[in-house]
Amino acid sequence: MITWRRLVEADFPQVGEWLAQPHVARWWNHETSPEAVARDFGPAARGEEASEDLLVLLDGRPIGLVQRCRFADFPEYVAELAAAGVDVPDGAMSVDYLIGVPGLTGRGLGAEMIRAIVSATWADHPASTAVVVPVHTANRPSWRALEKAGLHRVAEASLEPDNPIDDRAHYVYRIDRPTGPFIGSASEPAEW
Repeated sequence: MITWRRLVEADFPQVGEWLAQPHVARWWNHETSPEAVARDFGPAARGEEASEDLLVLLDGRPIGLVQRCRFADFPEYVAELAAAGVDVPDGAMSVDYLIGVPGLTGRGLGAEMIRAIVSATWADHPASTAVVVPVHTANRPSWRALEKAGLHRVAEASLEPDNPIDDRAHYVYRIDRPTGPFIGSASEPAEW
């Protein structure tokens, strides 16, 4: 069973270990020192910024991380997507994600994790209208997980890559808020 909770400072060593894993480092391109992890994840953990960093658990064991945010809180991302011709509706949110445990990749957990977080987003953020996720075209496991989780490719865009070794080619995926009833919350993933 996949569950999650807000990331806390005690989780930072685990996050640093995950960010150093080759399969994560390739796409996140993040500094892994304790100072860098505290600098970059501390504000969200302390509630000082609008994004949510969520520690993902599989049967109670930490396996990954999801960052969830409202595009309205990061207008520079909206501007970059708009400049690339991508519509970001009012109320749209985004997620970024990783599975940090190498032995757990390639088993469908990414799609399950994304599906659960997206479903919970509708309950956790009643004003959310859509989830929009840009992903580099070369990151096939990531965009395939989005597809398996029910998101649809809506655009190809030239965007700043997370890793400077990459070109600007991105796919943009989207799923809109369901119009019918749904069940779920952050502690009880929805089924839809």
